[in-house]
Amino acid sequence: MDKQEIEIINEGLVEIRVPKFDKVSSSAPVFYNPKMEFNRDISILALQTFQEEVEREINICDVFGGSGIRAIRYKKEIEGVGIVSVNDISSLAIEQSKQNALNNNVEIDIYQKEANIILRENRGVFDVVDIDPFGTPSYFVDSVGYSLKKDSLLCITATDTSALCGTYKEPCIRKYNAVPFKSEYCHENGIRILAGFVSLTLAKYKKYIEDIKLSHSSEHYMRLYIKIDKGSKATDDSLASNIGYISHCKKCLYRTAIKGLANPIPEFCPVCGEKLISAGPLWIGKLQNSDFISKMIEKLDEDNFNRKKLNTEDKILKLLHSCFEESNAPITFYDIHVICKNLKISAPKIADIMDEIKKEGYIVVKTHFNPIGVKSDIGIVRLKEIINSLV
Repeated sequence: MDKQEIEIINEGLVEIRVPKFDKVSSSAPVFYNPKMEFNRDISILALQTFQEEVEREINICDVFGGSGIRAIRYKKEIEGVGIVSVNDISSLAIEQSKQNALNNNVEIDIYQKEANIILRENRGVFDVVDIDPFGTPSYFVDSVGYSLKKDSLLCITATDTSALCGTYKEPCIRKYNAVPFKSEYCHENGIRILAGFVSLTLAKYKKYIEDIKLSHSSEHYMRLYIKIDKGSKATDDSLASNIGYISHCKKCLYRTAIKGLANPIPEFCPVCGEKLISAGPLWIGKLQNSDFISKMIEKLDEDNFNRKKLNTEDKILKLLHSCFEESNAPITFYDIHVICKNLKISAPKIADIMDEIKKEGYIVVKTHFNPIGVKSDIGIVRLKEIINSLV
C-alpha cells in the first residue's frame, strides 16, 4: 500500500500503522476501532492489577488481534507478562501485526487460526484470554471453557447490545440461551445475561465464575473481567447461588430476582396484580468487586504506572468510582424519569430523592448504566411515595 493509505496511530506506549478506512466495520481487512481505546486502556489497568493479585507471570492471548495493537500494548505496558499471543483469521491482519510488533520492538506469538482452534490447541497455556469480537462472543465461550485453566481471567466484550438488551428477542435466545426483556435497566440485564451464559457454558467443564472483577456498559458494547476457577462442587454451588431470573411488572415497575434455574417464577405482581414478565436465565450475583476496583484506582495513581500515558485516564477514573459505589448495591436500578412518567408527575431532583431514601436507612447509589438511575433496596411502593411527597 502506498503512504496515502496508511494511518499512524499512537496509543499508550505504542505506535502502529493500519490501512485507512472511511468507516469502521467487520468487513475491513484489518480491524482497528479508535473508539475502543478506552476499552484497551481499562484492560491494561485491569490485567496489571490481576497480575499483581495472582503474583505470577501471566500468559495472555488476544483472540481477535486485528492490527495487533491490544496484544502489543499488553506486552509493552504490563509488567510480569510472559507469552503474549495474538490471533486473527485475516492474512493482512497477520502481516500488520508482525510489522507493528517489529516497529514497537516487542516479541509476540502470532497465529492465523479460527478463534475456537487457537483456544482448543492451547489448553491450559493462557492465564488471560481476551475475547473482543465484532458482534457476539457467544460462539467462542465453549472453547474458552475448554481452554482456560484454574485461577485465570476471561476478558470478554459483546457489541450485539440490541440482542442482549431485548430489542431483538429471538437472537438473544438463539445466541445466549436466555430470554431478555427491554426495560429501563436493560443494559444491566444484558450484562447479566452474558455473565449467566458464560457461567452455564463453563459449568460443563467443572469451571465457574469465582468473581466478576469489573463489568461495564459503555457506548456500543458491554465488557466483563471474569475470574475463573475450577472444581465440581464449587461449580454446583456457584450455579445455585448466582443463576436465576429477574421478573418485572410493566404496570407498576415492581421487580424481583429469583434464585435458581428450576425454582418457581411468580406469575403475577404482588403489588398490582399485573402479569409479570421474566428475563433469564441470567447472573444474579455481584457484577463488581470493590477490592479489585479499589486496587485499579490506586494503580492509576502510581508514578511508574502513569508513564504509560493512558489517554482516557479521566474517563476511566469516573467509571471506576461509579462501579465501586455500585459494587455492593442491590440488583437492577430505578430510572427516576420512568417512575415519574408512570406516576404522571414532574421529576424532582435526584439528589433530593436519594437524601430521603438514605434518611429511611436504605442503600442508595447512582449507577454508571444510566445518569438518572439509582440502585436501592427500597421497594417500588415506598419509592413512589417519597417521589410524590417531594413533588
